[in-house]
Order: sequence, then structure tokens, then C-alpha cells
Amino acid sequence: MALSVKDSDSIPVDPPVRGDPITGERYYAARWAEAEWNKLWTRVWHVGGMAADLLDTGDFLTHNIGRESVVMLRQADGSVRAFYNACLHRGYRLAWTEVGGAPQLVCGYHGWRYNPDGMLAHVQDPDDFPGGSPCGKHRLTEIACDVWGGLVWFNMDRGGPSLREWLGENVARHMEQWQMDKMTRVYAVSSNVPCNWKIVRDNFNESYHLPTLHPQISTVINDDHTDCVFRIYADVGHNMMRMKGLQPSARYETCNQLDVPLAQALEYWGLDPAPFAGNAMATREAIIARKRAVGAQMGYAHYAAMGDEEIVDYFHFTLWPNTTFTMWPDGVQILRSEPHPSDPERCIFDHWFMAHQIGGSDVVIGPNGPTSLQAVDREHIVFGEKTLGEVADQDLSVAIGQQLGLHSRGFRGGILANQEKRIQIFHERLNDVCGIHD
Repeated sequence: MALSVKDSDSIPVDPPVRGDPITGERYYAARWAEAEWNKLWTRVWHVGGMAADLLDTGDFLTHNIGRESVVMLRQADGSVRAFYNACLHRGYRLAWTEVGGAPQLVCGYHGWRYNPDGMLAHVQDPDDFPGGSPCGKHRLTEIACDVWGGLVWFNMDRGGPSLREWLGENVARHMEQWQMDKMTRVYAVSSNVPCNWKIVRDNFNESYHLPTLHPQISTVINDDHTDCVFRIYADVGHNMMRMKGLQPSARYETCNQLDVPLAQALEYWGLDPAPFAGNAMATREAIIARKRAVGAQMGYAHYAAMGDEEIVDYFHFTLWPNTTFTMWPDGVQILRSEPHPSDPERCIFDHWFMAHQIGGSDVVIGPNGPTSLQAVDREHIVFGEKTLGEVADQDLSVAIGQQLGLHSRGFRGGILANQEKRIQIFHERLNDVCGIHD
């Protein structure tokens, strides 16, 4: 039986807040960046790449975060292991492409070679070392690694919780309804953007900005906070927001007006839009029923494992500390912000979209409209020169102004609405992790 969101709250999901001030300094000060690196980034699980890119023994993924680089390799037994991407000889980085494969990792500096299990297999002049050849005696420094949701994950803290423990059973079981391991990544862009990583996090930890930054969604997604569901999983630091899909925003008096996008959705599912002309709020329930009745024969076989809310609504899972999974009925957006290697007033922003194949179609509907169902590598773009996706562009359009404003003596820590509670909880957890309480 599919897990519904109502079944997933066996732990408290609305914990109290302390009211810690959210200081501007944390968005630009070196002491915050250093504390975050030592106490946060090196102790949590990170998405390293797509498991589908690791088909054969020796295939690898690399991911750079902050000042580190990690390489993840497919093993002969089918498992995946992760290592720091640094040669044991003189520290030169071994893998330079994000996706690749070879029988051995070869250092481009002196030709040292490592097997996929990290063991040193070949060195130049092996007899010229004290104690004889180092081959077979040394292995690349290994870190924790796991595969879940079609993604390869790593954690630099080998003494920390397992990936499943870190996700938390409530979050993991709920997200598994979307069967991400059966999806294809059809969009993946990355950019160095001019704001601290937490500005992006704050944005995805609230929906208060939707009417001003994303007015186009109001005809098909109900962004009225009184109609949303919020959950804060205080034990693991993650949170979730559900917005009703295929229903207009209830915050407007015109909510029962049937606009073109909803009419088209009704027609797609074989329903006559006419009866909904003055009752657009009823479209959601009608389409749920229709999806249940004909979804499988129309190519939506994955709905069988999902609850009614999951096949029509939008679920935003923000995983501590920096990655949001926005779950659509037929796909998922991954929106991530990571620290810049040296400048706390910049970050690396990633936007991915993964989707199910619908029937035999070679096209899916993504954040940029119809998109070819073809696996893609991550594309690195210059901020402002190419789109990061319409909604992401809108979100980041305010980043520069906010980064500047947070330096102001006039900013006193923020005045948050109740619906922005996830921001407050995030920063209070960050204060505790970093050991900084201003």
C-alpha cells in the first residue's frame, strides 16, 4: 500500500522555536564559512551524481564541494565506493572529469595508478622507496558512500550515521514513492552565483515569496499557505511542504475561475472543462479520480505505488542542510546550493530534473516545458548568460540585492511570518551545529 503523507508523521513535525536572531553576518563572515566547513559540510551526506553513470567496474563520478574533491567508483561486485580525489604521492587530483571510466585511476603527475578499490597498483621506480615498493600497501583515503533514489551519495564523516539513518525513515519511505531510481536525468545545470549558499536555502525553506516571484503558478498550484501542509523533522533536520496541484491558488477571489492551463489538464485526462468553468477548485479531485481510472493505460504505471496526494500535488523535501527535492507526480527537481571554495558571498547552485518515461514517449514535461527524454551530463554555465530554469531564474533574481542588504546595519535579524518557520528552525540548527550563537 502506498504511504500517504498523513501516515508519515509518527514523530513531532511542528517543533517549537527559540527565536534566535538570524544575523546578517552569517551570510558573509569568514568565521561562519570556516565553522560550516569544519562542522557541517564534512559531516553530512551529499549527492555525488547519478548511479546510472556507473555501469561497469572502474566507472567513476567526481564531485567537488568547497575545498574538497571526491571520486566515486563502481566496484567489481557492483557496489560503489568513494575516496578523496587526491594521489597519495604528492596530492595531485586523479580524476578531472565528472563522469568517466577506466580500469585504473592514473595520476597525471608521476603516473601512479590505483585500482577501483583504491589500492595503489603501480608506481614509477618501485624499488626506490624505503622499505620497498609501496604497491599493495596503501589505499586512497576512503569515505562513506551509498546509493539511494538512483543517486550516489557520499559523506566525509565515516563515523556518522548511515545514509538511511540520516534521511530518516519517514522521509526516506515517503520519497521512495516517486521511484527516482527509475527516472532519467534530462536537465542538469550548475552555476557560480553571487550569494551565500544560505540565501538559496532560505528561499526554498518558505513559500511566502511565491505570489511576488512566481505569479505564473497561481492558476495551477494552490500556494495559499493555509491550504499547504508543512512538516519539520527535527530529529534529522529535514522538512517538507506540500502544495495542492491542479488547483488554483485559494489566496485570490478569482480562484474558481478556470484558466487555460487547468482546462488543458482536464482535456488531457479526458474530462470536459465546461462543468468546471465556475468551479475550478474542484479540478484537483476530478483529475485524481481520472488518473486512478486511466493512468496505467495512458502510460503512468508508476502511480500504482503512490498515494492520491502524490499523483497530483507538489512535495518539497528540503534535506539538511542544502538540497531541495521538489517532487512532481511524474518527476523531481533537485535544487542545491553548496559553498564556494573561497568566497562566502558566492555559492555553487545546481538545478537538475529527473523524470519517468510516460508510455513510449521520448518527451517529458520539465521545468522548461517539453524536454527530450535523454540522459544529460551536468552543464556549467556563467550566471546571467543562460537560464537556470524559469523558476530558478526568478528565485535568484533577488539574490544579489539580498546579499547586499544583509550587510546593512539596518538589518536586525529578520521578522518572519509563521509560514516561514522552516527558516527559523534551519538557522537555529545551524547555530547549534556551528557552535555560534550571536
